[in-house]
Amino acid sequence: MYYLGIDIGSLSCDAVLINGGSTIVASAVVPTGARNREAIARATDEVLRIAGIARADVAAVVSTGYGRDRVEERLSSVTEITCHARGITALLPGTQLLIDIGGQDSKAILLGKEGNVIDFAMNDKCAAGTGRFLEAMARALQVDIDDMADMDIGAEGKQSISSMCTVFAESEVVSLIADGAPVNEIVMGLNRAIAARILSLVKRTTLQYPDMKVAMSGGVARNAGVVRAISFLMDREVSVPKKPDTVGALGAAMIAKEKNASRRPVVSA
Repeated sequence: MYYLGIDIGSLSCDAVLINGGSTIVASAVVPTGARNREAIARATDEVLRIAGIARADVAAVVSTGYGRDRVEERLSSVTEITCHARGITALLPGTQLLIDIGGQDSKAILLGKEGNVIDFAMNDKCAAGTGRFLEAMARALQVDIDDMADMDIGAEGKQSISSMCTVFAESEVVSLIADGAPVNEIVMGLNRAIAARILSLVKRTTLQYPDMKVAMSGGVARNAGVVRAISFLMDREVSVPKKPDTVGALGAAMIAKEKNASRRPVVSA
């Protein structure tokens, strides 16, 4: 049997399908758009197509993300914090601090030896430093957001961004461009501003490890420039799994397997 995890976020809907041995057999990331249920259906259909199985072969579904209650066939819905913790522990065992930056929020999650959540801090009141923020900055720079990952290369860190409010930061970037500031310096300034915000989030957790093993999840972890900036400010390596945006969905799939196993069998009279 197979187990499906669905992480429905503001920018993307991610799905991961695992088998009975907890091996990933398929994953998919599709834009969420304006209709959550359509995105859920597309992501589900995609992993079933990749795996070459029918919907009836899926024993249980667990959902996570801000739209998790929209997944109608779910066995359960679980918070993103728990799912990301489970997913990153499976992919990068020994992770002690997980930084998750998604489309509209960011989290710092402190993990125990078994991947259990010890503490966390979350910024869900403002989109500063998230995927939405980076999209706005890419528009201001008139570049593709995927290209921003390497645009800081060669910069010397001479340019700082004073505001993390999306509206004010966008105006600041436009002004810097008009003043002739090099684009790579602007991008580095943006990346380090995001990193500083994340570092303040990390400091709100109960830091228990002097030399923490740090990892990142979420779509923003695909931006190597942001990862480099966080690594620079924390003065330690930040590990990123191959598909960081599907970490939460993987955790949900693993929980689906566990919850399905714990269900009482139906005994007919």
